[in-house]
Amino acid sequence: MNKIYHITHVDNLSSIIEDGGLWSDAEMLEQGKLTALIGMSDIKQRRLTLPVKCYPQDCVGDYVPFYFCYRSIMLYIIYRANNPDLSYVGGQRPIIHLEADLSKTIEWAEAEGYRWAFSLSNAGAVLTEFRCARKRLVEGNSKDETSCRNLVGEKPIR
Repeated sequence: MNKIYHITHVDNLSSIIEDGGLWSDAEMLEQGKLTALIGMSDIKQRRLTLPVKCYPQDCVGDYVPFYFCYRSIMLYIIYRANNPDLSYVGGQRPIIHLEADLSKTIEWAEAEGYRWAFSLSNAGAVLTEFRCARKRLVEGNSKDETSCRNLVGEKPIR
C-alpha cells in the first residue's frame, strides 16, 4: 500500500478542513486565498508556467503537489534555514504531513473526473518527465520510500 504525502503549515489546516480538501497554487491565486506559505516563491511562480507534458494544456502549478516519501527536500531546506530563496523562517515544528493512500487517491481522482500525473524528478524543474497512467507508476519506482519523486496531484477537468 503506497502512500503519498503533502506538507503544509499547521495554520492552513482549518482552511483545508473547511474547504474539504487541498487547492493548487493556481486555484488559490484565482480565489484570492491567503495561506501560510512554506515553499520558495520563485519555484512556486515557475510551477505556474511549467507544462505537465502528458497534459500540455496544464501547468505544474495547476496541480496539488504530493511526494512519494515523507522526508521531502523542502523539509531539509526548512531545517537548514540557510537558503536565501526561502522567505519562511518558522522552522519544522509547525509543518504537518498529510498522508493518503496512492491507489485510493487515484481511484477518487478518476471517479471525480480529475486529472492526475506524477513526475520522475522535481516537477518544478524545467527538464522532467511526467506520467499519467497507473501502469507507469511501476516505471517510476514509486515503492522506494527513500525516493522523493513528485506526484503532481489532481487537477479538475474544466
